[in-house]
Order: sequence, then C-alpha cells, then structure tokens
Amino acid sequence: MVLVMALVLGSSGPVFADELDERKNALESQIAEVQQSMDFLDADIIETVAQLRVYQDELPAAQQSLVDAQGRVAVAANEVAVLAQRVDLAQDTKNTLTAQLERDREEMAANRVVIGQIASQAYKSGGIPSGISLLLGAESPESLTYSMDMVHQALRSQNAAIEQLSQQNAINVNSEARLISVEEEIRDLKYQAEEALAAEQRARDEAEVEKAKVDGLIAETTALSEELQAQKPVIESRLAKIEAEQRQVVADIAERQRRLLEEARKREQARLKAEAEERARIENERRAAEAAAANRPVPVPVPVPPPAPPAVGSPSTFGLNPPLNGPITSTFGYRPTPAGTIDWSGTGGYAHTGIDYGVGCGTPIYAPAAGEVWFADSGVLSGAGVRVVLNHGVVQGNALVTNYYHLESFAVSAGQQVKAGQLIAYVGTSGNSSGCHLHFETQLNGSLVDPLGLL
Repeated sequence: MVLVMALVLGSSGPVFADELDERKNALESQIAEVQQSMDFLDADIIETVAQLRVYQDELPAAQQSLVDAQGRVAVAANEVAVLAQRVDLAQDTKNTLTAQLERDREEMAANRVVIGQIASQAYKSGGIPSGISLLLGAESPESLTYSMDMVHQALRSQNAAIEQLSQQNAINVNSEARLISVEEEIRDLKYQAEEALAAEQRARDEAEVEKAKVDGLIAETTALSEELQAQKPVIESRLAKIEAEQRQVVADIAERQRRLLEEARKREQARLKAEAEERARIENERRAAEAAAANRPVPVPVPVPPPAPPAVGSPSTFGLNPPLNGPITSTFGYRPTPAGTIDWSGTGGYAHTGIDYGVGCGTPIYAPAAGEVWFADSGVLSGAGVRVVLNHGVVQGNALVTNYYHLESFAVSAGQQVKAGQLIAYVGTSGNSSGCHLHFETQLNGSLVDPLGLL
C-alpha cells in the first residue's frame, strides 16, 4: 500500500513511426514499475506518471543527439569555410599565372618582331654581309668600321632576341602546365566544396529533426506536469483519505490481534497455573503420606508459585507458504521521494506495506497457512478493491494476519475456516490498479511486517 505518491517530472517529445513499438514497450514497463510503488491510486494517474518517466528517460538521449547533430553542423560548416579559402587561393594562383602568361606572350611577340625585322633587313640587303664584302664595298676606313659595328650589333640583337624567346617559351610551357594543374585543383576543390555544402545541409536537417524532438519532449512534459499539478489538491486529498483508512484498518486488525493475544496469554497463564497447582497438590499429598507413615505432624503445604510469563516463539512457526507461484515485482519497505519529483504528502517518501506478485488476472491464490476468514469483501478500503483477510491465530505468543488486495474474486466467506493450501481467491486488478497483480501483506502482533521474513 502506498502512503505517499511521488511523480517524476521529466520531458516528452513526438513519436516517430519507427519508435512506436519502443515507446509502447517503455510505457508498459514504466506502468508496471509505477504500479509496484503506487498501489491504491487511479490508473489514469499511474499512466500519467509512467508517461512522464518515459519522457524523462528519452530527453537526455534526445538532447545529446541534438548536441551531436549541432556538432556535425559546426564541423561541416568549418570544412566548407576551409574549402572556400582553398578555392580562393587556387583562383588567385590561376589569375597570377594567367596574367604572367599574358605578359610573357606579349614579350615573345615583341622579340619575334625584332627577329623578324633583322631577318627582313638581311633579306633586303642580300643577307648579312661578310667581312670581305664589307672591305670591298668600303669607301673609306671610317665607313668600314661603321659598317662592321652595325653588323656586330645586329647579330647581337638577333642572338639576344632568340635567346630570350627560347627562355620565354620554356617558362610559358611550365606556366601553362602549372595553370592546367591549378585549374584541375580548382575543379576538385569546387566538387569537394559542393559535397561539403550538401553534408552541411544534411547535418542541419538532422539537427532540426533532433531539435524538434527535444522541443516536443519538453512541450509534452510541460503539459503533463501542469496537468498533474492541477490535480495535486485532489490527489493529496485522496491520499490523505486512503492513509486514514489504512491506519484505521490496521488499527482494527491490531485491536483484534491484541484481544487474541490477551486471550491466549490468559489461557496460557491459566494452563500454567493449573499445572503448578497440580504439581503442588501432588507434592503436598506425597509429603503428607510420608509424614503419616513416619508418625510425624503433617508438614506445611508447598505454596503454589506464580506462573512465568508465556514464552514467545519465532514467527516462522506459522510455516507460511507463498500464496501463489510468481515473480515478486515490488518489495516491502520505505522509499524516499526521488530528487525532482512531487512529494505529495510532504513526508519525503512513501511506504510499500507489502509485496506485489506480478501475475495474470485469474491466477489462483491459496491460503499460506490454516486460519479463519475475517473479511472477504469489496470497497471497505479505498483503492484496495476486492480483498480477503485471513487470521492465522496465535502460535507461541505471536498473532498473524495476511491481507490480499486487488482481487478478481474470492472463493471463501467471512467466518469460514480454511486449511493450508486451500483456494481462497483469484488475482485481479480491482480498485485503483493499472494491471493484474496481488498485493500481499502480513500483519504480525498488530504491525505490518515484511512478508519475505515469514515465508
């Protein structure tokens, strides 16, 4: 039974087609887990709490996916920027080479003009004159010297022009090869840049999807949280009523057990007193007989000592067996309110006062020990649904009662005596329950205790 309910506040998001089964399984698992800790609460509240927990579980992964996607966008954008810079540098190199080739072509054209002029003049003059022809044609020594200087100058100009033209041609060949290489590099870089841009767009699209998922989770969680907050007064009132009813039920059973223990104690004391009186009577008769035989006065009777308190044995002497075969899905004990959850009653936690067996509806339940049916009813305890309460009496100074809640139906009636292993009820989901299970309690000497310590 739950005294305090804690609701986990998380985040939620849109469900995509390939996530439907995963979300459904997660929700069912969370509902089962919440049910373990939140007996006697409405199924719709339990499902809302479970949905919040599903969203809370999904949000960190979704947020991390968003961070990863944003990181991929940054990497892709950086790659695009780097490639753009490399394209610009390669384009600058291409422009430089193109300009240099243009200048070299202009210089080569000028040199070709010079060589052509020398060749044309030589053709008109019948070729470059030899030394003998210059000597024979000279009118004076001065004209001969002048003519020879002119010839040597022409030859030097022609040779220089030819040499420069050859060098420029070699440079041009190399520059053109470099230009071709740069143009190929530019084409490759532009292709890489286009691929990088496409990758960046894909990364941005993925980031948008992840962001939409995170935004959806947060939006849906906010809505569920607001819904639960709006119901808080109603839930707190209901929990207070349940807690009060539970205390009364436990107190009523405890009072019955107190009376049983008192009656058992009196019976035991009466038995012990009778045994002591019988022992004293026998001893006094023996002593009187001995005195009469020896002709002595009758001795003073042996007093009857007060009986010792009845001994209290181990509760294990009840020999409880499990009421059914099935997995235990929730154990007995106190559970603190997890951080970030709603502490409905302000006590900082809640107590689960029994153990839960997670089995299907209709599963038979058997008496774990012989006893008397104290209650077989419905609606007495809010949220408990159909219940059976078995009194196993007093054994070695211990009084034991077992409680069975959320039943489908019972096979016994109040006042009936049952044997160990006798069918008493069937597992159900009556009362405030979101799924088939048995809530099983043990009340020893007025207090609810862990059933696992008695089974």
